Amino acid sequence: MGGGSQQTVPGEPDSGKAKGVYTWEEVQSHCSRNDQWLVIDRKVYNITQWAKRHPGGFQVISYYAGEDATEAFTAFHPDPKFVQKFLKPLLIGELATTEPSQDRDKNAAIVQDFETLRAQVEKRGLFRAQPLFFFLHLSHILLLEALGWLTVWMWGTGWIQTLVCSVFLATAQSQAGWLQHDFGHLSVFKKSSWNHLAHKFVIGHLKGASSNWWNHRHFRHHAKPNIFIKDPDINTLHLFVLGRTQPVEYGIKKIKHMPYNRQHQYFFLVGPPLIIPVFFNIHVMQTMVSRRDWVDLAWFISFYLRFFSSYIPLYGLAGSLVLIIIVRFLESHWFVWVTQMNHIPMDIDHEKHKDWLTMQLQSTCNIEQSFFNDWFSGHLNFQIEHHLFPMMPRHNYHLVAPQVRELCEKHGVPYQEKTLWRGFADIVTSLKTSGDLWLDAYLHK
Repeated sequence: MGGGSQQTVPGEPDSGKAKGVYTWEEVQSHCSRNDQWLVIDRKVYNITQWAKRHPGGFQVISYYAGEDATEAFTAFHPDPKFVQKFLKPLLIGELATTEPSQDRDKNAAIVQDFETLRAQVEKRGLFRAQPLFFFLHLSHILLLEALGWLTVWMWGTGWIQTLVCSVFLATAQSQAGWLQHDFGHLSVFKKSSWNHLAHKFVIGHLKGASSNWWNHRHFRHHAKPNIFIKDPDINTLHLFVLGRTQPVEYGIKKIKHMPYNRQHQYFFLVGPPLIIPVFFNIHVMQTMVSRRDWVDLAWFISFYLRFFSSYIPLYGLAGSLVLIIIVRFLESHWFVWVTQMNHIPMDIDHEKHKDWLTMQLQSTCNIEQSFFNDWFSGHLNFQIEHHLFPMMPRHNYHLVAPQVRELCEKHGVPYQEKTLWRGFADIVTSLKTSGDLWLDAYLHK
């Protein structure tokens, strides 16, 4: 039970168990892999065993071991009352009355103001989706797929027709990527089970990937964005050094897996063309097989059965394989530029234990709004609002953005917004800056 004093926690229905009263110092000491406590609304929970059964994966909940997880818990769970029945057996006590609600470097005023903003947003109904929006989005994806097939069925399989078909299919794949993102964040239907089912259909049958692979990877990114080791999106397998801290650390240690001072150049050969066709496809397969995720594997297979049954009669097996590679190649460029323009140029560092708003704003930026930018990025041009409210339907981001900006101005938290082209350019510029920092440290420190 630890060093906390024992008492019966008020409000616990005759559990028959004495609960502890703990300090932050005691809570923070339980943050190892085999000993994990966390705090939600001042209640202390021992999640050591539960972490392995956590539906979102053990890593994302373990990231908050030894911390106040209240803001993350609220951000990721659409029905906190339902989740309480899983938390209740894990309750071991509460914070001492002399302890603050926030731990470490979390700003209590920002936390309180953001909680107020969230309550206002919920009251305005901004967490309610418009079904017509998502129906039309799905419809235009299916239309793009049909146009791709009709192009080569009606006019032949020449290179021009194949290129047109590839553009249609790559556009459908990219837009399906944004749609599966909506379902994965439980932001479309009121019932989580409906979102999960729709997610498997879109990412599995329409895209040929795995919903569980995406969930376990993507929520880690949201929980601790741009934080080394914890955010898988900045785990670049030594191909790149990112931010201002990692390049210097690599340079001082004389680590040179790649000529990092050239990374802004070889990025064009490694990043956009290969992330989906090579890295993601291999990782998806490895994950499904190693976890024996046969349901996701079945959805995955259904995509390729549908694709090859549609195009083998037109192209043959070899031609169909070339077609899917071209489509993945085009889709990969789209995906990388859109997803990295909001994060790579931002602060990338080790864990600093900041409050939710500060952590998200330091690691994300927005791209200015326009009809094209909204469509092209799946509304991820509002990356700030998406990270602050991951379950909010994307068509409502622009409605909450002015209030978020006002809150940031009040507390002096930078709120960055750029043009689309500036966002693209900043990816390359930031890679060059990081590469130069590495070279300087490698040669002179």
